[in-house]
Amino acid sequence: MGIFSFIILGLIVGAIVKAVMPGKVQGGWITSIILGIVGAIVGGWLGSIIFNVDLKGFFNISTWLLSIGGGLVVAGVYGAVKGRK
Repeated sequence: MGIFSFIILGLIVGAIVKAVMPGKVQGGWITSIILGIVGAIVGGWLGSIIFNVDLKGFFNISTWLLSIGGGLVVAGVYGAVKGRK
């Protein structure tokens, strides 16, 4: 996948994570895109380590599931770090 695909995937995953996460994920759309892109990368990394599955193509279900799972992990960590003051 190219960088443009990661940006589109990050936008969609960021919107899904923002809708699914309990509570409110702080930040605007730019933060959601960045969290989605980082989540896709983290999801691909965790998928390759745990399940021996990589991010394949944009329309592959395993890519979406790994990206959404990674996005949830990244948003949870972001919320935990950002929530502390």
